[in-house]
Amino acid sequence: MQNLQNKIIKELYVAPEIDVVLEIRRSVDFLKAYMLRYPFLKALVLGISGGQDSTLSGKLAQMAMTELREETGDVAYRFIAIRLPYGEQADEKDAIDAITFMGADESVRVNIKSSVDAMVQALEETDISISDFVKGNVKARQRMIAQYAVAGMYQGAVIGTDHAAEAVTGFFTKFGDGGTDINPLVRLNKRQGGALLKELGAPEHLYVKVPTADLEENNPGLPDEVALGVTYEEIDDYLEGKTIDDKAAKQIEDWYLKTQHKRHLPITPFDDFWK
Repeated sequence: MQNLQNKIIKELYVAPEIDVVLEIRRSVDFLKAYMLRYPFLKALVLGISGGQDSTLSGKLAQMAMTELREETGDVAYRFIAIRLPYGEQADEKDAIDAITFMGADESVRVNIKSSVDAMVQALEETDISISDFVKGNVKARQRMIAQYAVAGMYQGAVIGTDHAAEAVTGFFTKFGDGGTDINPLVRLNKRQGGALLKELGAPEHLYVKVPTADLEENNPGLPDEVALGVTYEEIDDYLEGKTIDDKAAKQIEDWYLKTQHKRHLPITPFDDFWK
């Protein structure tokens, strides 16, 4: 177990301790450098759920765009926050609170319900029955489509919210919320992300709320930890190199091994990790 744990920690770039001020600056500078490397880019785009991860990525993106405008004199740089509910979002107030905290340059609301329902209907008309779980993945991928459509119209790049505690378990939809251009939270685990938000002065309810993907209609608000069978505290401890309960460690490693394809670009004949 120890060898695999060390391999995972190294692969996901997790440090057992962080300087939150340094990591905030590191993320903001990373986003700025990416935009400057590709001068045709003028916007960063992100779907806002009202949870910890999108709140943190969005705040860092807004800081980066504000600094770029000040440093370059180019007022075209902007951050666009997108709310992407399926019908009515149960925690929409949290999403609005998150966008207010970020001070987003622009905010857009795109209701994905009609497009998701149309896809499900089109599939069912071909006698393909869509489960609640698969429909949840359709929702995640429709959100990706919407974000890229906005990014395409505004010369933008789509930001991801993936972090180490999510990456190790593969707890994201492949080519859904996992389909992004740039991920500023890579290397951080869940508690470290919360620490950055606390330092940034985020409303506490945005980073202490129970994390949920909330994609399944038959299990609304299903907590991530229930779906995963392991707590974020255990995942974070594992990623920080600590010794945890053997059962929890095995669960984390099982998730890591069976979701490895999610952390890899499309497989080619020259790849061998999957054989």
